[in-house]
Amino acid sequence: MSSDLAASSWAEKLPTKVTPLVHGLAIASLISQIGIIVTGGAVRLTKSGLGCSSWPNCVPGSMTPVPAMGIHGIIEFANRTLTFVLLFIAIAFIVSVWSMRRSHPTIFKLGLVLLLGIPAQGVIGGITVLTGLNPWIVSLHFLLSGTLVTLATLLVNRTRTELKRLSFPTTTRTIRQVSIAAWIFSIISVILGTIVTGTGPHAGDATAPRHMFDPLLVTRMHTAPVYLLVLATIALLVLISRSTADRHLRAPVLWLVAVIALQAAIGYVQHFTGLPIGLVLLHMLGASLLLVASGDVWDRATLLPKYKRVQN
Repeated sequence: MSSDLAASSWAEKLPTKVTPLVHGLAIASLISQIGIIVTGGAVRLTKSGLGCSSWPNCVPGSMTPVPAMGIHGIIEFANRTLTFVLLFIAIAFIVSVWSMRRSHPTIFKLGLVLLLGIPAQGVIGGITVLTGLNPWIVSLHFLLSGTLVTLATLLVNRTRTELKRLSFPTTTRTIRQVSIAAWIFSIISVILGTIVTGTGPHAGDATAPRHMFDPLLVTRMHTAPVYLLVLATIALLVLISRSTADRHLRAPVLWLVAVIALQAAIGYVQHFTGLPIGLVLLHMLGASLLLVASGDVWDRATLLPKYKRVQN
């Protein structure tokens, strides 16, 4: 009986509405999901992908790296330990919204999926190591992280909407369709970008297998949806400039324009300068920001207006 009372007392202290803490944890989740993409890229670019040769142990019989693994073992193990930071943030978020799981089911479910995605990412990371950095598995590892980044973006938008009591008017059908198209083109470009990476020189280890595709061909395939993304974004700029009802989309679309421009510049420079690791790492950060920006525009144009109607 006393344990039931203690649990009830504990639950009563939890927030019943979105607070700055809840919103802050959602932002922390997004930042950490982007951060582990960047640190994972650093592991590959420093040829530390097999710095820990086993999983879940770093090496057979040891959870931590041994001196024989050198700096590569330290780098890979450090990236693995960051998973626990993500896990802590995800658990803290679920606890913070526990009393809102019925009143705000969308927020709770997004937080739960993000929590479950972290161990799934760890398992795929383990398969990546056990398959000797197979480029298809490496791509899957990155794409799951990209999916979690998109979901974290949706979570941030919803906690911000609840905290600041924002409203999102229904946009025109054309704007909704173009925003969806821009989002899809960004996803396709990121997916094809992982194939370019799997064909390129930065394998993560000298013994890792590579795709046997023509590098120039897959690079051109990667840029094709980028051109379509640019056209869709220009169309969005034109459409929202003609509508006073869609002013709430101007800042997100301009942010998308900035991310595309920066990502395209980095992509072209790295291609023509032999893929220096610093630019490749920035390009991976840019890919994450592209998923955030395009997902934000898509969400604000299509999902958030419906979300507010459901909540109300």
